[in-house]
Parts: sequence; C-alpha cells; structure tokens
Amino acid sequence: MSDGLRELAIDFLEACTRHGIMAATAESCTGGMIIAALTDIPGSSSAVDRGFITYSNEAKMEMLGVSEATLAAHGAVSRETALEMASGAIANSRASIALAVTGIAGPEGGTTEKPIGLVWFGLALRGQPAVAEKWVFPNNGRHFIRRETVRHALKIGLAAISQTA
Repeated sequence: MSDGLRELAIDFLEACTRHGIMAATAESCTGGMIIAALTDIPGSSSAVDRGFITYSNEAKMEMLGVSEATLAAHGAVSRETALEMASGAIANSRASIALAVTGIAGPEGGTTEKPIGLVWFGLALRGQPAVAEKWVFPNNGRHFIRRETVRHALKIGLAAISQTA
C-alpha cells in the first residue's frame, strides 16, 4: 500500500478498536481492495469482521439482499444500490460499520449519465439508516480510480466513527 493508504487503514482500524466496533465492506468496483487494505495490517482481526466482494448483480442480490427491482430501476452504480449494499453488509455480519462502493472504474463502461470515474459510496452504522455519497473521480485510469475509491471509503468511515464519539 502506498500514497498514505496504509496509514489511513491503520487510523480506521484504531478508531474501530477505540470504539469497540467491527467493520465490514461491500465492494463492487474495488473488487476487495478495501478489505485487503484493512487486513494487510497486523492485528486487524480485532476490528474486521468480513468483506463482501459483490462484483455481479447476482452477488449483490444473494450476499447483500440488494433488490432486483432496485437494480432494474437504478442500475448497479446508483445511490439506491450503494445504500442497499451498505445495509446488507450490516444485516449479514457482526459489524457495526459497513463501507460499500459501487462504480465505474473503466477503461470501458462509462456513459454520459454514468461516466468512468463515477462511484457511489454507501455507509451504514448499526441501528441507523444508511447514507450514500456520490463522487466522480478524474478518469486517470482504472488503477487510480480504484485506489482513490479505497482512500475515500476509509476517510468517510473514519469520519463517521469520529462523529459517533
């Protein structure tokens, strides 16, 4: 891990540990990079419950309970899907915080309405409604978009934990 991601992952894990909570991830466009960043840190098992890699729509439905109607109406890369992914990760784990991402990392797949670099972030805290946030990263290549998605997911997770203090 580079570009400060290791330090950000450590900060996130330390915040989880301080607050006595476990984390889960629900990842599409990152394909497990968030959970990998967390589990690369020794001792992460005290704060990480599990990661769901739900690249296909079928996986989103089967593992997280994302509704077929949501996917049909809004698509996999949408606010609604990100919310359901985050909620599903909480519902199907022991975690108290879940980070979810769904987006278009490229190099193909973008449209005018959903360009390459579009990522929806979902965040769920146990006992609270999930929230979602939209980012459009510069199309500086697939690796860049995925790395910055990991960075932003960890930042919003850290901010959410800090606000619960």
